[in-house]
Amino acid sequence: VLQGMAKSECHFINGTEKVRYMQRYFYNRLQFLMFGSDVGHYVGFTPYGEKWVQAANSNPQWMEERRTAVDTYCRYNYKVFTP
Repeated sequence: VLQGMAKSECHFINGTEKVRYMQRYFYNRLQFLMFGSDVGHYVGFTPYGEKWVQAANSNPQWMEERRTAVDTYCRYNYKVFTP
């Protein structure tokens, strides 16, 4: 059985004062690609992930959407995410 999974996470520190957005991609339980808003670009962990990194990091529109996800996804949904 082959399984692919993508996971988006928001990490809130002191409310919405410091927010970190992460997007991680897995294939067969192995993380091959990750975006972190604190780093600001994708990082690959396997040869396949490195190919994705080259394509994603060279697309300015895609990268701008990922970098603004802290505001458009995390801070916007803060009241939904927190109890």
